[in-house]
Amino acid sequence: MTLPELKITVYSDYICPFCYVGHHRLQRLRDSYELKINWCFLEIHPETSVEGEPIESLGYPAEQWQKMLDNLERIANEENIPLSRLSFITNSRDALLLSEAAKQCGRDTFYALHEKLFNAYFVDGINIGDRLKLKEIAISCGIDEAIIDSAWSDQKYMQRLLENFSSARQHKIQSVPSFVFGERVLTGVVAESTFREAAEQFYTAT
Repeated sequence: MTLPELKITVYSDYICPFCYVGHHRLQRLRDSYELKINWCFLEIHPETSVEGEPIESLGYPAEQWQKMLDNLERIANEENIPLSRLSFITNSRDALLLSEAAKQCGRDTFYALHEKLFNAYFVDGINIGDRLKLKEIAISCGIDEAIIDSAWSDQKYMQRLLENFSSARQHKIQSVPSFVFGERVLTGVVAESTFREAAEQFYTAT
């Protein structure tokens, strides 16, 4: 049976825990739709060093941060999403540029990298701000070293990140994750049932 095609735009960052959860929930729609996702990467903490910094450097009040972590871990446990407790924050720009470059390698290669970047940070606690670590991950996905190096030397990939930022502003998006189903924008921790409702509404309208 041929599944109906569903086009979605997602604004995301690999160091955003709720982007990680949202990615897993969104992928479950593949049982009902042929998803065509336009991944638009937004750098949410450009001020953070590539060496990584303690989570406390984000400046959240301790009580607020604890509630966020407890909520995140509850969701992950309920839905069997692998997750380790975050201990550091890092700069994601090079990871985002790498994913933009990987799009030219085809869907399967892109998603292999996409999944491994999320897992590296949220499951294995790897610093994905480190280019050597990123290169190892990309090579394990079969990405040519010339493409990997071009991610950080070819300005067209930085231009894509800037275009993603402009696109987000057009949708009045100010945070990640944000999921665009036609004219409807869902932001933050979105339940799978809400994704399915939005998908049905969008598909019916088109």
